[in-house]
Amino acid sequence: MRIGRKKIEKVRVYGDPFLSKKAEAVDAVDEKLVKFSEVLMNTMVEFDGVGLAAIQVGVKSRMIALGVPIPQDENGVPRLSSPGEALLLSRMPMVLLNPEIVSYGKELVTKDEGCLSVPDIYAPVTRPGTVVVSAQILGAESFTLECGGLLARAFQHEIDHLDGILFINRLSKDELEKIEPALGKLKRRYARLKFLRKLIRKDDEQ
Repeated sequence: MRIGRKKIEKVRVYGDPFLSKKAEAVDAVDEKLVKFSEVLMNTMVEFDGVGLAAIQVGVKSRMIALGVPIPQDENGVPRLSSPGEALLLSRMPMVLLNPEIVSYGKELVTKDEGCLSVPDIYAPVTRPGTVVVSAQILGAESFTLECGGLLARAFQHEIDHLDGILFINRLSKDELEKIEPALGKLKRRYARLKFLRKLIRKDDEQ
C-alpha cells in the first residue's frame, strides 16, 4: 500500500451468506469504530456508490455510509423536497449509526436499483416514496426526520442490508426471473473469489 492511500475494504457479493445476517446495534463510539467508519466511507466513495452498509464489508454493526447527491432542477438549482434532504445532503458523505425507519409514506414509487454487492445488475424496486428516519450522525447530532427522493430510497436500501435483505429480495416474481441468469453467472464468478469484490485501481495495474 502506498503512503497516503486511503484504506478500503473488499465488498461482499451476492452468494456470500454473511449478507443475510442481521447487524447489531452500536452501543458506544470508540477509536476502533471511528477508524472503521472512515474505511466504510472511503470504500463507498472509491466504489462510486451512494450508500454502503457495514455488513457489506463484513462488519455486523448497524452502520451505514451515505453519499447521496443533491438533486437539481434544469437550471442547476438544488431541489430539496424533504427536511431530511435539507439537513443531510449538503453534509455528505457521512456515516450514520443505528438508522431506523420510524414510518413509511403511503405513496409507492418504482425505480431501478443496483447494489455494490450485486454488481452490474439493475432491476425495478417498488418502495415508499417517503420515510421518517431516526439515526445518529457519527460525530454529530441525532435526528428523526422525513426523507424523500433518492435519500429515502437509499435509506431503505441500506437499512435492508442491516436486516439481511438485498434489493433483489424485493423484486416481483417476474422481475426476479428476468435477472436470474445474470445472478447465476455472478454467483459462479465470485464463488471463485470467495464472494469478495476488490476495487481495481489504475495504479494497481501498472
